[in-house]
Amino acid sequence: MWVKKGLLLEPQTQLWWQKSHIMLPAAAHIEGDLFRVYFSGRDEHNRSVIGYAEVKVYQGTIELQRYCDQPVLTSGELGTFDDNGVTPSCVVTINGRKHLYYIGWNSGSTTRMGLIAGLAISDDDGNFHRYSRAPLLDRTDREPFSILTAPFVIEDNGSFRMYYVSCEGWLHRDLPIYNIKYAESTDGINWKREGHVCIDFRSPQETALARPCVVKDADKYRMWYSYKDPAIGYRIGYAESDDAKNWIRMDHNAGIDVSPRGWDSEMVEYSFVFDHEGYRYMLYNGNGYGTNGAGYAVFENNRR
Repeated sequence: MWVKKGLLLEPQTQLWWQKSHIMLPAAAHIEGDLFRVYFSGRDEHNRSVIGYAEVKVYQGTIELQRYCDQPVLTSGELGTFDDNGVTPSCVVTINGRKHLYYIGWNSGSTTRMGLIAGLAISDDDGNFHRYSRAPLLDRTDREPFSILTAPFVIEDNGSFRMYYVSCEGWLHRDLPIYNIKYAESTDGINWKREGHVCIDFRSPQETALARPCVVKDADKYRMWYSYKDPAIGYRIGYAESDDAKNWIRMDHNAGIDVSPRGWDSEMVEYSFVFDHEGYRYMLYNGNGYGTNGAGYAVFENNRR
């Protein structure tokens, strides 16, 4: 069970890149108890850019320290896959360099949008530069639709595993259907995809499985993700696996749901789970996909 601690981050509207939203929070360890929580804020044109807040994480508590003044990654060049905005998914340190796996936004015509995974790298804990102007994942005959996104990467036994969102089709211009799939890599850059589905739909009413987050524990792998039913909106789901590829949905064990009132009373989504000094934390969004900000919760059994 997760114990909610309330809102942690709220839009700083005096900053040009935070006119609204704190969306898809993703924690990255800096040193000691200091973490950066990367997120996307939106400018006056409703375009997402990536910035961060520094927080102190200790003994089941997260305290805000400061927000960065300027974003670390903005939209790509006109005509590229991320020319209409960028949103973080996770940050992984590989060979001493921080790899920011992110979501690139692209406006559509026959469909509302494209969401494609990208990669940016930092050598100095400051700004990130794009590894390539091209996507990290791109369409294939097996995955032909323009939603290949929300890449969550873990390093495991000398190689890398990715869990990502993949579109299965569009019901109409504004309604894509997407689930969660799996890929592998030896370097965190070049990915082998075979269309393996990790988390699939449990009913015809379910249209979206989003933002996977995976933690490897001593006994098994655990995944938190978001699922959407048009009747209720987004909720946080949970699954377990013994081999990191084949998963059992156990949404009833997610341990977190909407509140009776307040900023997360309508929906909860986009969870990011991480451990520090024996405590397990969850960052997440609530109503309006982060319009009010991002909150956090602590696992009830505290020490892992």
